[in-house]
Amino acid sequence: MTLRVAILSRGPRLYSTRRLVEEANALGCSVDVLDPTKLSVSVGNDGRRILHEGWNVEVDAIVPRIGYSITNHGVAIVRQFELMGTYVANTSDGIKNSRDKLHAAQILSSNHIPVPTGVLVRDWRNVERAIRQVGGVPCVIKKLEGTQGGGVFLAHTEREASEIAWKLLAENPEGVLVQEYIRESHGRDVRVLVVGGKVVAAMRRRAHGREFRSNFHLGGSVESIDLPDDYARIACKAARLLGLDIAGVDLLESARGPLLLEVNSSPGLEGIEKASGINVAGHIMSHVVEAHAFTPVDLNQLLSNKEGHGTLSLKVRRYPELVGRRLGDLMTFDDEGTIAAIGRAGAHIWNPSEDLVLREADELIFYGAIDILHQRIRPLIQQTIDARFTAPEKQQPWELEDFSENEAAWAAQTPEFHWRYRRR
Repeated sequence: MTLRVAILSRGPRLYSTRRLVEEANALGCSVDVLDPTKLSVSVGNDGRRILHEGWNVEVDAIVPRIGYSITNHGVAIVRQFELMGTYVANTSDGIKNSRDKLHAAQILSSNHIPVPTGVLVRDWRNVERAIRQVGGVPCVIKKLEGTQGGGVFLAHTEREASEIAWKLLAENPEGVLVQEYIRESHGRDVRVLVVGGKVVAAMRRRAHGREFRSNFHLGGSVESIDLPDDYARIACKAARLLGLDIAGVDLLESARGPLLLEVNSSPGLEGIEKASGINVAGHIMSHVVEAHAFTPVDLNQLLSNKEGHGTLSLKVRRYPELVGRRLGDLMTFDDEGTIAAIGRAGAHIWNPSEDLVLREADELIFYGAIDILHQRIRPLIQQTIDARFTAPEKQQPWELEDFSENEAAWAAQTPEFHWRYRRR
């Protein structure tokens, strides 16, 4: 049976699109390039459909190449394919997550991915305060959405930063991102191509002249690189967290190690294929052929299908009295409510044993009838709150009888001590 593949792209003559078509044909697929702006969505009780010039689009797999200017429309099209059960190489949520730079940074940093410090600003008069928070000038000013280096500026003074922010906010009042400038990585970064959770190619990009952005489309040069393991690990984890099967992950080489700059859901293939000599398009289409039988699942939505049921989570760090306690001591496990999993050290323990002992960084994931879960969890939380109020009050430093550890008090009680002899 021939696999029917559609590549969503407005540029059938672009290098990346042409290469994907070539590799799809080489694998024996039936492939079409469809302009997302010419597709329409039909939603109703009679079913869900995607129409192209009035005709139903029926394919087995979709490879989205959604441009920044049509993000919202493109995401709606991709989501409709997902709801129809069609395999999509990059999910609608993954595309949306990666396009919003602030949202992506929130997801990644909360999962211990190192990123440059950034501050959201919605008023140009707050830029000075934001600059201090990111370490001073120079600093980078960014639009919240954009690709291929668009909407990214380097400000050398606070006045220049305020002027750039004022102009960007006039165009987009939702805000701009003031970001830390990594001086040692000026004009260069590392692009990692992740496909199916694995690194297939990597390159270093360098800017030329006074340009600090190293994008290949802006005239930057590219070279092959032996990717260190920590860079590969961060790139794969970032793509996974954002929900992307195909991703171009940009990393900065900083003095404190790799820093993730951004993740691109429609990475260009020309520069990385030339720099690495690797058939990246072939890897992408091979992955699509292998994975097309499986479609991603929104687990929270799936578990909420049953009336009155859903998932809740509780972070042990907020309730330190739970540390060291057995799961079986916390609540009853049955069909009405249970602890489905424990998030620990970047992984999940599914169907945990009642004998498992909680750690400070654990996250409890409950599943069951929401009302029953609330009834069982509330007393648990109340117990920890009560324990705090009934615990003996901790003595304050000024209430302690022994001041020997307090240098100032010790000096006052010791005549031979003279402050002027103290080494500064």
